[in-house]
Amino acid sequence: MKKLIVICGPTASGKTALAVECARRFQGEVVSCDAYIVYRGLNIGTAKPTEEERKGIVHHLIDVADPRDNFSVHDFEKMAVPVVEDILSRGKIPILCGGSGFYMNSVLFQSGFGNTAADPLIRAKYEAFVRENGREALHALLRKCDPESAEVLHPNDVKRVIRALEIYELTGKRKSEQHDERVPRFEYVAFAFDWPREVLYERIAVRTRAMLDGGLVEEVEGLLANGVPASAQSMQGIGYKEVVEILKNGDNRCNMYDIILKNTRNYAKRQVTFFKKLPNLHWLKPTDLPTAVKEIETINDS
Repeated sequence: MKKLIVICGPTASGKTALAVECARRFQGEVVSCDAYIVYRGLNIGTAKPTEEERKGIVHHLIDVADPRDNFSVHDFEKMAVPVVEDILSRGKIPILCGGSGFYMNSVLFQSGFGNTAADPLIRAKYEAFVRENGREALHALLRKCDPESAEVLHPNDVKRVIRALEIYELTGKRKSEQHDERVPRFEYVAFAFDWPREVLYERIAVRTRAMLDGGLVEEVEGLLANGVPASAQSMQGIGYKEVVEILKNGDNRCNMYDIILKNTRNYAKRQVTFFKKLPNLHWLKPTDLPTAVKEIETINDS
């Protein structure tokens, strides 16, 4: 194999199984690129691969963060890049697998910040913060991490203050240090299954039902009981935040499935849009794993 292999795409598209099969075929190791699988204790709602699903393949960047702590894209980059370099140094192939585009890009590209895209989850977090604590408190957060931007942004300019915080959280760099370039760090080739939308939505529906039947509510209740704040970053993932809201407000749990399903579908749309912009991406027709892996091998060797 000549290049890193990237398995990306929307939720419920079959990334994990394909990545494991590639690792088995090409003597590789899987590097998870997911914003919530990094947290210990978040298993059901993240569809974290079980030991059985991993099939003996080494997986990295799973269960590396406490759910009480914030974990940024920059934190991920600092952990993941040395892991990829180590795998390469041992003559193996890193198989990057995940649906969190910013996390994936932090490994594939050296940081360029001027074109940092928006992250709705981060924005929602800061919008909630300013509602609860006020504009001055929000501005104080920016002053701690990016005093130069805080100097030129008025506390009343909430939108731009949030944008500056968003850039810092996604990249680990201040807005005042922005650059526009995006420089490849590794040579890679990327793949995603190109499911028809209606089929992907059905797969999402099946997974959502399986998560709820498998104990998602109990998992969230356990996390809260163990001291994970409802406002923690780990609890902002789809599935977790909806359950938290329903538990907090005493809403009818009968609506839980529909709410999570709708939000997951919307997220899947955003994932597809994001990954369409990834250079060197090849869309695979949904098929059996051996056929897909053979196509990956052919393209990688070309």
